[in-house]
Parts: sequence; structure tokens; C-alpha cells
Amino acid sequence: MFDTSRQLPADRLRYDRATAHLDAPFAVVDLDAFDANAAALERRAAGKPLRVASKSLRCRALLDRALAREGFSGVMAFTLREALWLARSGIEDVLVAYPSADRASYAELAADPKLAGAVTVMVDDPAQLALIDAAREGGAEEVRVCLELDASLHLLGGRVRIGARRSPLHSPAEVAELARRVEARPGFRVVGLMAYEAQVAGVGDAVPGRPLRSRAVRLMQQAARRELATRRDAVVRAVRAVCPGLEFVNGGGTGSVQHTAAEPAVTEVAAGSGLYVPRLFDNYRSFTGTPAALFAAPVVRRPGVGVVTVLGGGYPASGVAGADRLPQPYLPEGLRYDPQEGPGEVQTPLLGPPADDLLLGDRVWFRHAKSGELCERFDALHLIEGDRVRETVPTYRGEGHTFL
Repeated sequence: MFDTSRQLPADRLRYDRATAHLDAPFAVVDLDAFDANAAALERRAAGKPLRVASKSLRCRALLDRALAREGFSGVMAFTLREALWLARSGIEDVLVAYPSADRASYAELAADPKLAGAVTVMVDDPAQLALIDAAREGGAEEVRVCLELDASLHLLGGRVRIGARRSPLHSPAEVAELARRVEARPGFRVVGLMAYEAQVAGVGDAVPGRPLRSRAVRLMQQAARRELATRRDAVVRAVRAVCPGLEFVNGGGTGSVQHTAAEPAVTEVAAGSGLYVPRLFDNYRSFTGTPAALFAAPVVRRPGVGVVTVLGGGYPASGVAGADRLPQPYLPEGLRYDPQEGPGEVQTPLLGPPADDLLLGDRVWFRHAKSGELCERFDALHLIEGDRVRETVPTYRGEGHTFL
């Protein structure tokens, strides 16, 4: 949920003062909020290490800031090419959260002892092993493998599925069988298990104005947590019987940290969005966060009473298209989109009483709907501490990388 104790006019004044020397549009991260969110995630994890999800940050300086904290250990990357880049930069533990078909990157991985020791790839199908072998180009390094368990909730004999469509491996027997096949194949070793409970970690359970839906989501999530905890424990035991050297069992996400961390079978929890706290995470009862990542758009027109127009702003998030995927006009409070235009590619009209107090060149501050996707729009993040910009750091895009 959103931290309602924040003094938003004071935050706006602080952000405006800190960035007065900058020309908008630009993006910022409030370091005080970032650190407070990191501490809150650590408390929720209750001593279990947090693996930071890089797709939610997409900025090496902020990855390093999170990893410097005692409660964070390791990175969860979103592509293999990104994982190799992070490993070359000195990060020694990178789990790729999704299977890859990047043959060139597999060849690099299999040929480099340092990369092979630092990077773990995701597998949920024997065909992926064949793809990796075909891409080795003579590289003989052992490839570290993590197996992904389907964490979705199956009801009515599997006719109803609730959760993300990810791995085809649902039962302990299915995961253990793939573990046997990996272990029997030269050049591979199973080191980890992963299960992402999207129906718990990625679905808000306190949607404003929708009490019945919110109640239904909470009931579903309670059932999903119980079912997965039992099944995950059985999967871990089945895989350990095949792979006694299993190093980690990863689960969760920002929305389920405390629940996933409470499972004895889980050794680490993934989190990333909870550091920036984008608008999609306002509808969760399980935690309260402080928005840390924002972007500013300049007022460039005043078309009439109660209306201003800002430059740009049309940065929708991925997922099912809808109003919840749009950026949120955040500061000053009380602005809203024109329903006939919405946020535009080049300009965005905004309506509401605060518009009459805005002058040409003033900033309107926005929150993105999702976390790291903001960094695909900007090549730098201005890191604010108090009422000054402490440092300006490149995003992935600013370092010349757009991995997806």
C-alpha cells in the first residue's frame, strides 16, 4: 500500500528544489525512500536473503546499492546476455529467471570459467538442454541449472488455472524426473529450484472501490499459499533425493515476501519492485511502501482553465492493456488525464484545479505503473538525497544496453 503518512507537498517542493538545474523530462530515484523500502523488505524476509530482481531496477548503481545491504544477496536477471554482462562487472551470483534461446550467449557461458561459475540458467524442458549443447561451440564448462516449478493454482482437476503461465512442471515427480535428466547429461549440474507465485506476489488484494473483488483475491491467495507451500516442500524433497548438492530454493516476489520467507523449504526470496514501489503496488495490504522512482514532465502549454499540457508522458507498462498500466500523475496532487486523450506519445493534457497554479516550465511528477520499465525511457537516473541530487547514474539504456 501507499505510505499515507508522506507529506506530498513537501516532497514536491524537495524534488523541485533538488532538480531545479535540470531540464525535464528526466527520471529520479529518492534514495531515502529506496533505502526505507529496502529495510522494509528485509524485515519482511525475516532473515532470509533477498535476491534482487534486476528487471525491476535496470540500473547497475542501484543494484550495487541493494547488494551492499546485509539482507540482499545475488541478482535475478531477466536475460542471459544481461546476466553475462553483470557477471563480467563483478557480480558473482546471477540467476537467469527465464529460459533463453540466445545461442551466442550460451557459447560465451560454456567457454568462460568465471561466467560459468557465476551464472545459473533456467530450465523447465529437456529440449532446452539440447539447445544449450548445440550452442556450446566447443566450450566445455559445466552449466549451472535451476529448475522452475509451475507455481500456479490448479482447481477442478486442472481445468481451472490461476497464476502465470510459466513452467510446464507442476508435480514433484515431473520436477524430479527433469532433475535426473539434467544430472545424467554431461556438462550440466542442478544447483537450484525456483517457483514464482504470481497469483500471490503480483496481484493486489486491496483494490479501491472493489471490495468484493479484493475479498475474493484474498481468499484465492490464502488457498494458493497453502497449496504451494505443501507442494513446494514435496518438490524440494524429491529433487534433493536426486541432487543432494542443491544450493538454493528461490520463491516469491515483492507482494509475497513474508509469506514465502516463512516456508521452511525456501532458502531465498526474490524482490525488486518493492525498492521503487511503482503504482501497481498501491493495492496490496501485505506491505506499505514509499514511491522512490519518479519522472518529471515539463508544462509546455496552458490550453484553458483547469488544463495544462506536459511534454511526453505516454509511457504505458506491459501487461493486459488498461488504465492501471498508465503512469500516474502524482505531484501536484489532483491532476488527472483527459479521457479523450490520455497520456500521449508527445504531449499529455492534464485536468484538475492544480493546473491553474502551474506555469510554463513547471514540473509535473509521475509514477510509472511498473518498476524497471521506466528505465527503458531514460538513459540516466538522478539520485536525490534530501533536497539535492547526490549523483547521476546511467540506466541500462544509458550504458547502451536494451536487453529486451
